Amino acid sequence: MGRFLTRYYILILLSLLCLTGCNSPDSGLLQSNQDSTLKLLYWQAPTILNPHLSNGYKDSEASRITLEPLTSYDKNGEMVLFLAAEVPTVENGGIAADGKSVTWKLKRNVKWSDGTPFTAADVVFTYEFITNAAVASTTANTYQTIKSVEAIDDYTVKVNFKDVNPAWFLVFSGSDGIILPRHLYQDFNGANARQAPANLMPVGTGPYQVVEFKPGDTVVYQPNPNFREADKPYFERVELKGGGDATSAARAVLQTGDGDYAYNLQVEAPVLKRLEAGGKGKVVAIFGALVERILINQTDPNQQAPSGERSSLKFPHPFFKDKRVRQAFNLALDRETIAQQLYGPTGKATGNFLVLPEQYNSPNTTYEFNPKKAVALLEEAGWKDTNGNGIRDKDGVEMTVLFQTSVNPVRQKTQEIVKQTLTSMGVGVELKSIDASIYFSGDPANTDTNQHFYADLQMYSTGNDSPDPGAYLKTYTCDEISQKANQWSRQNVPRYCNPKYDQLWQQSTKELDPEKRRKIFIQMNDLLVKDDVVVLPIVHRADPAGFSNQLEGYDLTPWDRNTWNIMDWKRKS
Repeated sequence: MGRFLTRYYILILLSLLCLTGCNSPDSGLLQSNQDSTLKLLYWQAPTILNPHLSNGYKDSEASRITLEPLTSYDKNGEMVLFLAAEVPTVENGGIAADGKSVTWKLKRNVKWSDGTPFTAADVVFTYEFITNAAVASTTANTYQTIKSVEAIDDYTVKVNFKDVNPAWFLVFSGSDGIILPRHLYQDFNGANARQAPANLMPVGTGPYQVVEFKPGDTVVYQPNPNFREADKPYFERVELKGGGDATSAARAVLQTGDGDYAYNLQVEAPVLKRLEAGGKGKVVAIFGALVERILINQTDPNQQAPSGERSSLKFPHPFFKDKRVRQAFNLALDRETIAQQLYGPTGKATGNFLVLPEQYNSPNTTYEFNPKKAVALLEEAGWKDTNGNGIRDKDGVEMTVLFQTSVNPVRQKTQEIVKQTLTSMGVGVELKSIDASIYFSGDPANTDTNQHFYADLQMYSTGNDSPDPGAYLKTYTCDEISQKANQWSRQNVPRYCNPKYDQLWQQSTKELDPEKRRKIFIQMNDLLVKDDVVVLPIVHRADPAGFSNQLEGYDLTPWDRNTWNIMDWKRKS
């Protein structure tokens, strides 16, 4: 049933044995009233609780329990206020008439969980931290339209943009907009950012505070004594357990009732349906902007620069530099089979990188599964099996690829489906699966992170985190290439660079006409998936999570992490 469930049952047994003698409130994880304890199961366990230093949704979702942005968006795309006191408008003076600045009014009498007052200085500092190149923040691209951020007074912040900015509402919003406490990070605003104690024991303004954190294993939260809403939150304790696998997490919530919430249930659809029949919980899936995709490395992962860096811009990929080869690999993807057999109702085959909001879904793209046409393209490009070993080669180079992704059953089965087709086409394929806590960690010292991309192909999901996809599309501009120079902190991991794409993005940052801006975004999508073929979208996937039937108050949105409104989660009476 999975390693973490075994641990969980041991904890229950020890709790029962200790009931008469361990009632101290400080006696640790084992002591908790089960009705007043919220049990969260994360088979991909968080490793850091500062979302600006992580590339993983698991980390930002765990962080979101204690840290907050100024605003976010609900499932209808409506702005929801957290630390901001009001929505800026032209009428209230919040949005400048020239479109070059926005002024935010902040809520008063908000305190960090350690009792320190929250002020505009924290917002200004967060901007300085995120945009400090030495920090190597993973969320920096959202803030690169900003010229400066200034505190007008303790409860007023003015954001000045470099130019007219139609997406003024993106900054300090959602999971990329988390505000950090200046008093705890001011001495770690540089290359030492990852050494900040608050990365592991965060102090936030949210409903809960962290009281124990074992990276890759356990996070324990208790109510924030200084939370601004006196009647919330509803639980005396939150226990986030990591480890095991997605199927075990699903079983614990849906079938046995041992958990209240299970994160990111990437489990084959028939298995989820069978577990849900257990009657203890249900799968809640919302179609956000997540697209499971394969990325094609534009650089050679096997060549090493003098600095020791692989996948270096100095060395183009030996065969993916030919567009015909990239097109052939695109034709080798059986998207419909993957979507229907592995995802079921939680996945739809797609050929688009940008899928939500729907007005940005390009009508110009198609996808096709056609191995015969793919083989013809490889032949045309000069890749033939000249030595009879079953693998195509050209100029002494074998067409063998390393295809990597994170560990979970759906991804491993997807890898197998793709490998079967590629092998039949004369492509050698080696599969690699990496533990999610490493793959999405953003650790500059670990070469197995997705941002290093020391492979030929890799697969995972991302999507725009707000109703405006500008920051998401900026990912593939030339300045966002992940490399040693920026501590592999950027998101352009295929190392794609096209001046035309960059020019379109620049246009989008100044275009105030919504229809013209929509067309620009569609052009950018088409460049990635149709014209240059560097991103191979497979499935527009929902983000399925498991919720206990005894839990209520959750309200999922595609524009923030599932824990965004955890202050409202409670047990049914």
